[in-house]
Amino acid sequence: MADAMVPMTIEQALVACAAGDRAALKWIYQTEAPKMLGVAMRIVKRRSIAEDIVQDCFLRIWQAAASFDGALGNGRSWIYAIVRNRSLNVLRGEVRSDLVNDMTPLVGASDDPSPEDVLLQVSENAALRRCLERLDAARRRIIVMAYTEGLSHGELAARCNVPLGTIKSWIRRSLGALRECLG
Repeated sequence: MADAMVPMTIEQALVACAAGDRAALKWIYQTEAPKMLGVAMRIVKRRSIAEDIVQDCFLRIWQAAASFDGALGNGRSWIYAIVRNRSLNVLRGEVRSDLVNDMTPLVGASDDPSPEDVLLQVSENAALRRCLERLDAARRRIIVMAYTEGLSHGELAARCNVPLGTIKSWIRRSLGALRECLG
């Protein structure tokens, strides 16, 4: 890919990365890195760790771009699954290693996973895609934006011009419907 040529889609950029095109990786970085950092920050809560995660993710994207299969999902979902999985792995490792020194990550934790944790664990699953398709288009969009872009409820409300209470209700009900569908 020539430097002057800009990929039209994430999928095209991933194909170019698989062929060894560094400009395509740079394009993905310029396009997605701030959002990827936001997703990682929401999970690990520390900017320095989130920055390391994003760097690790770009190395993984570069190394694994050839394994991306557009038939299984879109490129953006594939990239953000890498970010979520890496963030959760780092968080799990950090909670184990810092357990004695820092109990704050465990405050409010319970044995039952939260709806968000359930969604994160099955985000690459075809069953989840089928269940997401059953949701109303507006609610599906809110759920996808929340998890792929790492937006808070307030940010979603502002971006979609929907009252905050409505966003919270949609997310709670949609996660419940997803949990039931995946049941």
